[in-house]
Amino acid sequence: MLENTIKKEDKKLENIKAPDLGLMRVINTREALKTKLKEIKYKIGIYSAKGGVGKTTIAVNLAYTLANRGLKVGLLDADIDCPNITMFLGINERLSGELPLKPIIYKDVKVISTAMLTDELSKPIIWRGPLIAKMVTDFLENTEWGELDYLIIDLPPGTSDAPLTIMQLLNLSGFLIVTTPQRIAATNSIRSGLMARRLNMPIIGVLENLSEGSISKNTLEVAEKLKTDVIGSVPYKKEFSELSDHSQIPVLVNSEIKEVFNNIAGRIIKKLNE
Repeated sequence: MLENTIKKEDKKLENIKAPDLGLMRVINTREALKTKLKEIKYKIGIYSAKGGVGKTTIAVNLAYTLANRGLKVGLLDADIDCPNITMFLGINERLSGELPLKPIIYKDVKVISTAMLTDELSKPIIWRGPLIAKMVTDFLENTEWGELDYLIIDLPPGTSDAPLTIMQLLNLSGFLIVTTPQRIAATNSIRSGLMARRLNMPIIGVLENLSEGSISKNTLEVAEKLKTDVIGSVPYKKEFSELSDHSQIPVLVNSEIKEVFNNIAGRIIKKLNE
C-alpha cells in the first residue's frame, strides 16, 4: 500500500523550504513575473520526482499537440544542468546570451533551453543551486515570451532548486504529475504531488506514461491520495524512442500517438476551464 509512503513523505515535507532568495526579493520577483508573463494564459509544469518516467517526451508532445490546435505555445526546458529538449527537437541554433533572451521558434512553438547557450551538449553543466535558481529566474523574467495560450515547463526530477524556485516564484496554472506503472515511480509521484501541495500549487492530474494497457493500480492510488484525477495514459510504443532518436516529434508524424495526446490535451483544457 502507498498509504504509509504518503504519511512518511507528508511528514518530511512539513518543513520544506524553497531556496532562500530573500523575502523581499521573492515578493518583488513574483510581482515582476505577474506583469512580465501577463500575456501567458496558462502555465503548466510537467513534473515528477522520479527520473526516467518520460517528462520531456510528455512536455514536447503536449506542446506540439496544443500548437496543432492553433494555440500559441511556449516550451521551457527547466532541466538546467541536463537539458534534453533540443535533442528531442533537433534544434542546433544557439542563443547569444544577451538579455532579454529570445526563444527559438521551431515548428510554431517558442522553445528555450540552457542547451542553446552551450557550445557542446556533451559537456556537463556543473552549477550549484543558486546558479540554477538564477537561470530559472532568467528564463522566466528575462525572456521575451510574448503572448501565449500555454507555456509548458519541462521540470527536472527531484525536489530541489529548479522546481522549488518555479513553485516559489511563478503563479502556475497547475502541475501535471507524470508516473509509470512501476511502484517506485508511484512512490516518487507522491513526493512530487505532496511538494506541490505543500507549496500551494494546484495539480491538474496524474498522467501514466509507458502504460501497459489499462491504468495501473499504483497510478490510480497516486491520484486518489493526491486528491486529483488520472488525466490519461500514454501506451508504451517503440516508435516513441525511434522517432525521438531521429529528432522527429511523434504527434506530428504518427496518427496513433497524435490521437492519444489529443485526448490528453482535451482533458487538460477542460480541467483548466472548470
